[in-house]
Amino acid sequence: MIKKYKLEIIVFLSGAIGMGLELIAARVLSPYVGSSNVVWTSIVGIILASMSLGYWLGGKLADKESNIDRLSEILLISAIFTSLIPILETIVVKQFAGIIENLIIAAILCAIIVFSIPSFLLAMVSPFAVKIKSKNDDEIGSLSGRISSLSTIGSIIGTFVMGFVLIPNIGVSNINIGITLILLIMSVIAKENKSKKYKYFLIMMLCIMLILIILGKIIFKKSNPDILLDTDSQYSRIWVKQIETEQTTYKTLQVDTGLESYIDTETGEMGALYLRYYDLFEYFNKNAKSTLLIGGAAYTYPIHYLQKYQDKTIDVVEIDDKMTQIAEEQFGLNTKDERLKIYNQDGRSYLNYSKNKYDVILIDAFKGLNAPFELTTYEAMQHAKNMLNDNGIVLTNIIASVEGKDSEFIQYEYATYKAVFDDVKIFMVSSKEKTDKQNLILVGIKGNPEIDVTKYEEYEQYLNMEVLDFITDKQIVTDDFAPIGD
Repeated sequence: MIKKYKLEIIVFLSGAIGMGLELIAARVLSPYVGSSNVVWTSIVGIILASMSLGYWLGGKLADKESNIDRLSEILLISAIFTSLIPILETIVVKQFAGIIENLIIAAILCAIIVFSIPSFLLAMVSPFAVKIKSKNDDEIGSLSGRISSLSTIGSIIGTFVMGFVLIPNIGVSNINIGITLILLIMSVIAKENKSKKYKYFLIMMLCIMLILIILGKIIFKKSNPDILLDTDSQYSRIWVKQIETEQTTYKTLQVDTGLESYIDTETGEMGALYLRYYDLFEYFNKNAKSTLLIGGAAYTYPIHYLQKYQDKTIDVVEIDDKMTQIAEEQFGLNTKDERLKIYNQDGRSYLNYSKNKYDVILIDAFKGLNAPFELTTYEAMQHAKNMLNDNGIVLTNIIASVEGKDSEFIQYEYATYKAVFDDVKIFMVSSKEKTDKQNLILVGIKGNPEIDVTKYEEYEQYLNMEVLDFITDKQIVTDDFAPIGD
């Protein structure tokens, strides 16, 4: 059965692996250049260009030499180049991302060097299969359509299996090993004349590939000694690092290129200064008892909140359940605390459909200008306002500058919050220079909550960072007009 349909099997698997490489490319590049639209465009464009060239040159080569042993060699070379991906990640991607300032150029060059050759080689499989099968088939059109269909079906299934099953469960590193071995097996299946000399050659090639994979892991570890955990979820590649400074040691959570959360390992306290501004809720709303946080990451603020406020509850909406697991295992989150409820779902979906009510809503899902646009809009804030109890407040972390070239995000959001809430305030976190890009805390107030004047001294340094003269001429952001989303 396998022998009869081996070309069809090879075409199907090549299609699946080819599309899988696109998803792997995004995960390999994300810690160094991010996963923005620019990076995805670069990856897709380079892989499609490589495949187009592979189809064209594969067809020309197949016309000259259409034997299946040549196809076996193409698959073997593909396996060699996929085994090189872990090494190239460290010696190419990491280095280029560090020295090339232009993100587009860095992403394109990295995609070319690491993924163009295996994509090019895998695309050569289909024209070879058509040429080989056409020797015994007069219906070239039907044959070509059948082969193309098999390759496309393989791509579809490969995308779903890779994205929904393999990446979140076994990780990109293990998938890369699996792909290398599958390509090697496909090469063996395609080979017609398996002489004794070939078998020795095959064993040698297998040893070389395994050495390359192991060497890649060793180089990565030596190059990144601070990484405690390198794992993949359904949504992101996640690194947990231990970073030592002169003052203390921090444990950090990195998603893509962004530092999402960190704690002082000696004291257990959250390290990000902007998170302390979230405590302003108790100054602005004396009677607040229930809080919602959208965007948990390593849950450093919920851990702090549960320790500080024994009489209050907090719900956390974090779309990635792997984050919750990491927060529990690496950062000390107690998921059994009855004052904490966790919802692993999309933040906008929760705002739209949850019937829960809160005194405070904290939004910490933005990464600079790479914000999930659905949480930036007038409609989203209307849902948030409706979810608030009387005199409730929303506090949102935004990375921008108050003035200058990096102020567009906060200007749009300020206009939107002004259209929804009864009062709006902005606080700078790390600098009083209005042109400095930094964390800004945007506060939307519903009604007229009672201020706790006894807390003024505790929060005076934060309150003194308020921007009192902020103005904007931007229009509000809506679901139909969201120029600041990712």
